[in-house]
Amino acid sequence: MSYEVPAHFVQQYTTNVQLLLQQRGSKLRGHVTEHGFTGKAAKAVEQVGAVTAVKRTSRHADTPLIATPADARWCYPDDYGWADLIDDVDKLKMLIDPQSSYALNGSYAIGRSMDDAIIAAATGVSKAGENGTTSKSFLSTQEVAASVGSTTGMNHAKVRKARELLEKAEVDVDNDPLTIALSAVQAMELFGETITGSVDYVNGRPIVTGKLPMLYGFEFVCIERLAKASNDRWVLAFAKSGLHLGIWDEISTEIDRIPGKWGSHQVMVKGSFGAVRSEEKKIVRILSTES
Repeated sequence: MSYEVPAHFVQQYTTNVQLLLQQRGSKLRGHVTEHGFTGKAAKAVEQVGAVTAVKRTSRHADTPLIATPADARWCYPDDYGWADLIDDVDKLKMLIDPQSSYALNGSYAIGRSMDDAIIAAATGVSKAGENGTTSKSFLSTQEVAASVGSTTGMNHAKVRKARELLEKAEVDVDNDPLTIALSAVQAMELFGETITGSVDYVNGRPIVTGKLPMLYGFEFVCIERLAKASNDRWVLAFAKSGLHLGIWDEISTEIDRIPGKWGSHQVMVKGSFGAVRSEEKKIVRILSTES
């Protein structure tokens, strides 16, 4: 509430509003597919399964009819919002108007909720079928164990294994961008492997820039919101088409004067969206132990 605004008063020797450390919006949105929807639910993905061609063994034979498997994945929205009041009396005691900073802070919060929805969809239960009544669970065969490689932490062997699982499932890795979402601990573990910094294998001087290079076709996103139990963190590796973000109401900001609150300004940020896993074998999760 606006009672926190006095912390930014001039007498406390601040000349601007500084946003405290936080993830600034969504980090994963650009790495998944997305589409705008309306209504209570939507078919996010219409799916057509593989078929087998029939060898023609004689002339003028009847044309065989081969049924094409069809399915769909459903996406359901959740509504998110944030609001706070800024009193005009408070604003008179400040060197700058905090409204824009508060609005930005709220939009960051909604963006983080978007990432939480994407992460949950990656390994949660997906709804499928003509009417969304079929449940699809994450496949245990799409997991990379902590024991893979020379350590139980993150390493190149685990990245290679994730790539192997995706390729074995015939993911179109040449045209479907690959991403690994991992925490700072796993990123530093990959940096610790000699091959990561070797100019013989990677470009971009990662040791200088502090950014993980693309490895084995994967782009890396550092995010601290991945599921963790005790010291075990589930790292996510996925093809872009494997996760779908549905947008019902884009993140938006409103700033209004509220007469019933002595004319205070209400800063409100809201959005409606949901996420779904489009196909089980386009997602791999990697168990990494954080020491």
